[in-house]
Parts: sequence; structure tokens; C-alpha cells
Amino acid sequence: MLAQDRPWERLQRELAAALEPALPALADEVIAAIGEAVPEYRRPLEGTFGRGLRAGVRRSLQQFVDLIGRSGGVSASSREVYRELGRGEHRSGRTLDALQGAYRLGARLSWRRLSEVARNRGADAEAVSLLAESIFAYIEEVSASSVEGYAQAQAELAGERERRLRRLVRILVEGQVGGAEIDLQALAIEAGWHLPTRLAVLACEHPDVIRLSTLIGDGAIGARLDEITCVLVPGGEHRAREVEKAVQRLGERAVWHAALGPSMGAGEAPVSFARARAALALQQAGVLPDGQLVLASEHLLTLLLHSDPSLTTELAARCLAPLRELPPRARERLESTLLAWLRHRGNVPAAAAELHVHRQTVRYRLGRLRELLGDALEAPDRRLELELALRVATSQRSAGGNG
Repeated sequence: MLAQDRPWERLQRELAAALEPALPALADEVIAAIGEAVPEYRRPLEGTFGRGLRAGVRRSLQQFVDLIGRSGGVSASSREVYRELGRGEHRSGRTLDALQGAYRLGARLSWRRLSEVARNRGADAEAVSLLAESIFAYIEEVSASSVEGYAQAQAELAGERERRLRRLVRILVEGQVGGAEIDLQALAIEAGWHLPTRLAVLACEHPDVIRLSTLIGDGAIGARLDEITCVLVPGGEHRAREVEKAVQRLGERAVWHAALGPSMGAGEAPVSFARARAALALQQAGVLPDGQLVLASEHLLTLLLHSDPSLTTELAARCLAPLRELPPRARERLESTLLAWLRHRGNVPAAAAELHVHRQTVRYRLGRLRELLGDALEAPDRRLELELALRVATSQRSAGGNG
């Protein structure tokens, strides 16, 4: 507080001695007036509340008189008292209006009574005016401390709720707490969150969990888990457009990666998160497209093929071994032709259209493939293995090219 904001320093110290005898009666008057004029405090002034109010008013008046003619402002210990009053109002579920009203009422009554005492003791008009200025400056400083305490209590409550929400997210996606049975509904109530019937889990790179959850809105909550932002999206996949817009706003023009797991019951959140996380990893590896929200449920085959990389690599190596000795370009042409033919169930014109080549070119390549692969093209199970192996090989090439 600047010196010019402490007008009591310019008052004569003798005035304090003159005002002090009036404080007990003034305190009783202020307490009675507050009980009558401030609805929130209109209760019998007995018990803890009454004792606290009386002690607070008397201490405040005494502290003001003690400041008269002295340098400095309200002490640190006193400011803490007023901050605690602000925190108490927040804990009681009230706004600051009642406390501020009590401060203003106390200031008016104090000015009326103390100025009268000052005049009766011979204080001139300038001293009486300075006394008024001092009273209201003092109340302003006291009030500011209470506002600070109220804001601290709000922040603490918000921080505690945020911690509970993060814990709830972790419990939901991990599915257990030390192996104990989980009451999800009770945990959600404790965290102040409505447990939805269906939800989907978002896995995303962007670290700003709170902002992302806020942008998604409608009950979305999140946490950082193993360097991945995990957000629970009530309602599930049908909110994919909202989720994508939120992630795009965070990512701006940069390339970003985000995947949304399937819609499931809250108890199955670990499954949704596992799918979203796997899809995110494939997006980061270049297997799935970036710059857009990936819906895991639309890429189940890709997720399956990459769920055990060593197994799928072994499958591709075994099924495509006869093509291994070919030059890379020739091998890639034959593989893309075979995959198109398999996808179109042996329809040569459709495969040719996909590859943008002549039908005869497809027939020629199929003849070459039959030479290399033998009857594998005729057996249904072998054709399924070949298609899976070719999809793996294609996605590996795609990932290598994007890397």
C-alpha cells in the first residue's frame, strides 16, 4: 500500500487515545446494526457465529485506532484474519455481498461515532475530514484482504475438483484401484461429475487438457496419462465433429494427431481408451491419416493387423516370400495388383480401374503371380492370409514413406 493510501499516518497520535474509550459501545452498535441490516447475518448472535462476529468487530476497531499516527498499514497477521473471513464466506456458500455490506455499514457507523468524539475533543475540520478518509481507506484495505481470501478459496476448491476429476479419469480408463471393486457412481458424485450412460475416450497429443476439455464441452473431462491427453467424451462418437473442431482449434495449422475410441458404457472406458491409444500410435507412425480425427471403430482391421507387430510381420514375410527376390519396383507393382484383385474378389475390370491400368496388364500380372505363388490364389484361406499380409506390407511402406 502506498503512503498516500494510508491517511491515518497524518493524524495526531493523541487522537487515538481520545477515541479508544468509545470503542466498546461502538462495537456493540455495529454488531447490532449488522444483525438487523444484513439478512445473511440475521440470526441470534450466540454461539460460535456470535462470538466470532463480536471478536472480529472489536478487533477491527481496535486495529484501526492503533494505526492512527503510526507508519505502515494493516499487519500481515491481521490481513490473514480478513482473508480467513473471505474464505469462510465461500465455505458457507455465500457471495461476498453480505461481508462487504457489513464492512460498509461498520465504516458508516464508525465515521459517525468517532467523528463526533473527535469534534467533542476539539479536533478541527481538517482532522475530522482526515479521520473520515482514514476510516474508509482502512475498510477498503480490510475488504481487499477478504476478497483475496474468497478468491483463494475459490481457486482451492477448483483445484481440488480438478484433482478429483483427474483421478476419476485415471480410474475410469485404467479400470481399477489397486484391484478393489470400484463404485463409479460414487466417485463421479464426489468429483462433481455426472456419470454418462455412454462415453467415448479421446487420445490426443496436445498437452492442454483443461482447454481441450472446455472446448469440447458438455461434461468432457480429461487428464494426462503417460504423455497422452485422455478426455472422456459423454455421448460418445456421435460428438466426433465437436471433438474434431476442438482439437483443430488447439492445433491451429500444425499437423496434429488425435483418435476417438468407440462409444461404450462408462465401465468399459478402458477398452475405448485402448482402441483410441492404439489408433493414435498408428496415426503418429503414418499408418493412419493425420490432420483429422481418427475414429478407431472405422479402422478395426488396421488395428487388428497392428495389434501384434511381430506376428503380422511374420505373416507378411511368410506369405510374400516368393516375391522377395524381385526388384523393388516390380515387387510393389505385383503386390498392389494382387491386393486390388483380392479386394475386388477377383473382378479384373474393377482392379484395373483402381490401379489406373489396362485390364490386360492386370491379367498379365496375375499370371506372373500364379507362377510365383502357385495355388495360393485359389484357396480361400490362403487368399485371406495374402490380403492381410499385403495390407501389412502396404501400411509399412506408407509409414516408411511418411517417416
